[in-house]
Amino acid sequence: MAAPPPAPFLLLLAVAAASLAGADDPYRYFTWTVTYGPISPLGTTQQGILINGQFPGPRIDCVTNDNLVVNVVNSLDEPFLLTWNGVKQRKNSWQDGVAGTNCGIPPGANYTYRFQAKDQIGTFFYFPSLALHRAAGGFGALNVYQRPAIPVPYPPPAGDFTLLVGDWYAAASPHADLRRALDDGGGGALPPPAALLINGAAASGAAPFVGAQGGTYLFRVSNIGLRASVNVRVQGHALRLVEVEGTHPVQSAYDSLDVHAGQSLAFLVTLDQAPLDYAVVASTRFAAAELTAVATLHYAGATARAPGPLPPAPPPGYGWSLGQARSFRWNLTASAARPNPQGSFHYGAIPTSRTLVLASSASLDGAGRRRCAVNAVSFVVPDTPLKLADRYDIAGVIDWDGLPARLDGAAAVPRAGTPVLRLGLHEFVEVVFQNTEEELQSWHLDGYDFWVVGWVGLGLLSSWLLLSCAVPCQTPLTPVDFFLQVRRWPVE
Repeated sequence: MAAPPPAPFLLLLAVAAASLAGADDPYRYFTWTVTYGPISPLGTTQQGILINGQFPGPRIDCVTNDNLVVNVVNSLDEPFLLTWNGVKQRKNSWQDGVAGTNCGIPPGANYTYRFQAKDQIGTFFYFPSLALHRAAGGFGALNVYQRPAIPVPYPPPAGDFTLLVGDWYAAASPHADLRRALDDGGGGALPPPAALLINGAAASGAAPFVGAQGGTYLFRVSNIGLRASVNVRVQGHALRLVEVEGTHPVQSAYDSLDVHAGQSLAFLVTLDQAPLDYAVVASTRFAAAELTAVATLHYAGATARAPGPLPPAPPPGYGWSLGQARSFRWNLTASAARPNPQGSFHYGAIPTSRTLVLASSASLDGAGRRRCAVNAVSFVVPDTPLKLADRYDIAGVIDWDGLPARLDGAAAVPRAGTPVLRLGLHEFVEVVFQNTEEELQSWHLDGYDFWVVGWVGLGLLSSWLLLSCAVPCQTPLTPVDFFLQVRRWPVE
């Protein structure tokens, strides 16, 4: 019988096993209960959607590669889902929280989301994805910080502030009343919003952002509204843009920044002025009536407000906003969430396998109801979730490849359907978005990275931005024959 190995060898094995057991990335656990509750952002009581009694919902702060486990208990009277805007769901799209990839959480039930902030860094947010619940709350910030070993291309800020900015409606029950408005005949459309909110407060009701004179602070801004684009500016201070949708641009200073619905960005502000209180202003863009919300940047020890009027909004119209978006350039040498530079992948040199031209529309159907469509197909969420229909090969649910690759000629009357486009593993696809409507559109490109490579306006080639514009998750399109080309990562 062989003798047992020496004790030091056993000890070495034990230490190695313990080391491997602790090698997983950290886990963060949350339990959230979703309820209705009274809120008064406009001074009158409305029925809001709260998470653990909070409006907006709890902020998640995590670190690159952290595993997030969020148990959501639905205490509403209808199904509910949360989606994690900007978080890449790698081979686990069923955690994404949108109809089709997730079943709605039934009333009185719960669902536990499990996903990882894998190789990501930056400013993101979550929001409800069903039944216009987003109009009543249920949204919150999700900030992913860098690992200590990974540098960012700016000195560590003295602190950071989160701004959730978005349009808000005056209805007593915003999500239910807006749904009824859309379902009514006569071309039902969303009414104009009543106000802008900053962190759930209108006018000047938001809590101040407090900093010390001489310090530099990171402002994380997300537009969590339904449709309005907003402009953000800080009285008497320059905004140095350092992050757009989880990537680092070449840093430039701006007087103000446009943030379209669903977008997130971050900028640095140095408190280099006299110790006073300064206005942090958000105002709507491209709207008939401008709405404004004001928060306060408070210098520690300040006892008076800065003199003078609020900083003015930028010029009206889409041209200024489009010009600013074109000025964003990807920093090809900076690290992102990993040690290698952002620009080391050279995806622009990979040939694409096909091109999809997706045209949005919002025409009326035969009953006079507004039907939003892509390439003249208005999506219908099936009773059987798409994932289940695909997994068990259930017939009659999915219209495979039923969306035309492009819409040729005049826009057709939209038809209802449940189309799903099939893409091959690691296929590299080019997508062109076409907007001929009379308002700006924001597309939610969910779960993947997307990179703007070209802009074409009014039929003319304006510029090509090969791997130089970082807008991977929410891409704004201006109206009137404007085309924007997006190249996507290979399908995983």
